Amino acid sequence: MKFAHLSDSPSAQPTLAIVVDEMAHFVADLVPNRSFPHLQDLIEAGPEALDEVTAALQQAPADAGTPLKDLSFSSAVLNPPQVLAVGLNYDEHASELSLNNDSGPVLFALFPNSLNGHGREVPLPTRLSNEVDYEGELGVIIGRPAKNVSVEEALDYVFGYTAVNDITARNLQFLEPQWSRCKSFDGFTPVGPVVLTADEAPDPQALAITTDVDGLRVQDSTTGFMIRSVAELVSALSQSTTLLPGTLISTGSPGGAGRSRKPQLFLVPGTEVTVTIEKIGELTSYCVQEDLTA
Repeated sequence: MKFAHLSDSPSAQPTLAIVVDEMAHFVADLVPNRSFPHLQDLIEAGPEALDEVTAALQQAPADAGTPLKDLSFSSAVLNPPQVLAVGLNYDEHASELSLNNDSGPVLFALFPNSLNGHGREVPLPTRLSNEVDYEGELGVIIGRPAKNVSVEEALDYVFGYTAVNDITARNLQFLEPQWSRCKSFDGFTPVGPVVLTADEAPDPQALAITTDVDGLRVQDSTTGFMIRSVAELVSALSQSTTLLPGTLISTGSPGGAGRSRKPQLFLVPGTEVTVTIEKIGELTSYCVQEDLTA
């Protein structure tokens, strides 16, 4: 099943919907007696709530739903309790940035203001960085509290998967000892277009992942090249912190970053970026100049 946050205009409040083919079925219409405005609410309500929504969808009229072409996407996760990102989880990416990844998962937090949606604009802070880079990544959404879980049981704690573009101001990344600021400008974390429930991707290490910049294929890999698998990451992170329901974990980027290309390829106003992950879909962003008057 695929969940998304959709609205009838970019400025309207998004609500939770199920995407089937090119149609959206709003959860509020399927179960009007329950309140699941966002995916976070549904996850926190537990597996019985998911079963209820699934049953309601199966009973919906064949002609129900709203065409996706008439709707706008917001971030596929809204109000997550934690947004965690793992760096240097593909050897090729660590090598191209000349950074060491031997000590264990490189972990940093992303600020919630950075969350963005499919088809939305990414404002570029050119006053602070002219080295803004893309990073296509698999996102993992935790379904229930995970603490001290083993690798063998870790995937049982996963609700679903999504695509993430971990946009990064490279000059700040190499200037500062932490990575949160360089990746947490407003709109720097597009997520979506949907969250795919875990049952539809039983092997998260077998998903193709690509990134295209203005039609040029710049990243082309699979999640099978992760140094630490999704299960290993969930297990490792749960040893030091409780992963709360709804937590988003971005699992690292394959090689092909713009900083490492010759010539270098950074994002500029007018650039279109699309991250595609098998079974999840295409996450497209449009880069614009930051509006300092807003």
